[in-house]
Amino acid sequence: MSNTTWHEGERAVQERVGVRERLEQLGSRVIRDAMPDQHREFFAQLPFVIAGTMDSNGQPWASVLAAPPGFMQSPGPQQLVLRARPLAGDPLQENLGEGAFIGLLGIEPHTRRRNRMNGVVNGLSGTGFGVQVTQSFGNCPKYIQTREPVYVENSGPATAVVEANELDDAARRMIARADTLFIATAYTGDAAQAGGAAGVDVSHRGGKPGFVRVDADGTLTMPDFLGNFFFNTLGNIAVNPRAGLLFIDFESGDLLYLAVTADIVWGGADLASFQGAQRLLRFKVLAMRRAAGALPLRWGAAQLSPVLETTGSWHS
Repeated sequence: MSNTTWHEGERAVQERVGVRERLEQLGSRVIRDAMPDQHREFFAQLPFVIAGTMDSNGQPWASVLAAPPGFMQSPGPQQLVLRARPLAGDPLQENLGEGAFIGLLGIEPHTRRRNRMNGVVNGLSGTGFGVQVTQSFGNCPKYIQTREPVYVENSGPATAVVEANELDDAARRMIARADTLFIATAYTGDAAQAGGAAGVDVSHRGGKPGFVRVDADGTLTMPDFLGNFFFNTLGNIAVNPRAGLLFIDFESGDLLYLAVTADIVWGGADLASFQGAQRLLRFKVLAMRRAAGALPLRWGAAQLSPVLETTGSWHS
């Protein structure tokens, strides 16, 4: 792959946190331009995948694709084929296009496994699309709540989609009880200079229920806990503050998509008051889509990640 494992935003955050030298040495060994066999097999066994894309205005969105296990297959280490269509109301319907950047997160909550793959869309058809790999890497199991998804055929009424420029009451309630979100970010600088680090990334965040605070004006604030120090998400935000958030109601299958601007909070009273937070992420909502019962998955009982026992909450 390109000698550039990290773009300038990722390098800047790594430098600020004091891990730049270590990550420079580690980068090319942990972020590859091809999927190892275990990642290829992992994606093939999943009933859903999280996707990050950009719309025509460059706004990132986080999405979800779901189908019976086996809908993803890897014919070669640098290719993943997805035989599934975007869900009703999902921004992925408008954002998929030949040559478009895409980030994928394969996550298996009941085993706390997750692997990431970023690439470029190719072979778009009426039944699905392929992705040419530019970056492939694993993530640790921290902050993942265990719950097992099972795919079910969605034979109910047509999905009702609500769109607005601010959060409605249903969206606020959904966020207030969430223990998981997915965040899509994008590097929109010089793609030639960034090499494999260019494009879209999508990541997981977890916490105790209510870890995302909703203020009266609709601003969202979330703790950023100790991670792998790659800083793919924060590095993108450092150079491009736009992001997309996805919340899933694991009981009803409701989906909440948010287009936001993001700000990294490095200090202050809010950060000091939240046990375990290394930083905060603050989001201003630009637009929302709420799709009722859209996700054809049913989830088992959840168990919070044991790592979260040492973290605080906004209520405390």
